[in-house]
Amino acid sequence: MIYLDNSATTKPHKEVMQTFLAVNEQYYANPASIHAMGVESHELLMRAREQIAHILRTDAKNILFTSGGTESNNTAILGLARGNTHKGKHILTTVIEHPSVLESVKQLEKEGFEVEYLTVGKNGVISIEELRAKVRKDTVLVSIMHVNNEMGAIQPIFEAAKIVHELSRAAFHVDAVQSFGKLPITFNGEDGPDCITISGHKIHGFKGSGVLAFRKKMQWEPYALGGGQEFGLRSGTVAVPQAVALAKAARMAVETMAVHEPKFRTWHEEICTVLRNYGDEVHILSTTEGAAHILSFSVRDLKGEILINALQKRGVIVSTSSACSSKQTKTSHVVEALHIDEHFKNGVIRVSFGAHVTDEEIAQFKLVLNEVLMELKGELLQ
Repeated sequence: MIYLDNSATTKPHKEVMQTFLAVNEQYYANPASIHAMGVESHELLMRAREQIAHILRTDAKNILFTSGGTESNNTAILGLARGNTHKGKHILTTVIEHPSVLESVKQLEKEGFEVEYLTVGKNGVISIEELRAKVRKDTVLVSIMHVNNEMGAIQPIFEAAKIVHELSRAAFHVDAVQSFGKLPITFNGEDGPDCITISGHKIHGFKGSGVLAFRKKMQWEPYALGGGQEFGLRSGTVAVPQAVALAKAARMAVETMAVHEPKFRTWHEEICTVLRNYGDEVHILSTTEGAAHILSFSVRDLKGEILINALQKRGVIVSTSSACSSKQTKTSHVVEALHIDEHFKNGVIRVSFGAHVTDEEIAQFKLVLNEVLMELKGELLQ
């Protein structure tokens, strides 16, 4: 099987699995315990925290371990908004955010917050001018994803952060689930994000592991109450094996980023070349300015499920535009936001690369893709 659904989840690296097993076997004590074994677990947990902090250029005390991207996004948005109502109750986000962001701000709307949404162009990118116009003195939170999970658009987060900090006292949150380990993303002084979300299973780590990282100490209202673990921001016994494995996956992702990105870019262009041969019958949503590891396209009047099944029969795994909504029949909110032609809305396919994909697999995929398109749509060029 050729697996090209890495934006949904990735296969864990062997080294990460070995790390996870070793920690479970040797450091299984509760890191909050004061006995020697607990102290050893705590020290290992702190090393993992320090390693991620070093990558992101922040302090270890600003690294919060979570169960993944959804919890990190929920925690950031709900905690920062509720904890800073003295600054205002106005929130800005975009129309193409992940559901974990959109559902969080909807909840805050029910609590009396005012939420505004930034639109995107056909390339999936926000307008800096619209952001500047909508940021207010009472804006308390701005949340903008770095790379869109459905079509790979890259947002100008550092330019956005500068505007947010110039015009308001708002916290600027960035969902970096699809960008960490693929694009440079760190805290960049006062002009960078205030908090960043990372998910382990998107970088060849494990499901159930994630990070919410902060540039500095921030005012906060925790939602998980209990024993005061994770600096009082997320109570509950910390999963040390997941944290250590995530740190390992993060290091590997960053260390190999310069090798993988050019390779992904080449594959992206090669597949686009195949698709362009079908002229107006195929619409490519992703752009050359977007992330190299995500390529989304649609075939005229062809449901995505049909193309997915046809590729799967030939040994290729891809997905509809978002794994989170792939079992739903309605058009994706991201596709709607891009205002593409009605003939292409129901057939958006996402191809996404990971570290385990090979040149040989991409060569085979291009042959299979061409074969399937010819079979399903006929001689489109005639």
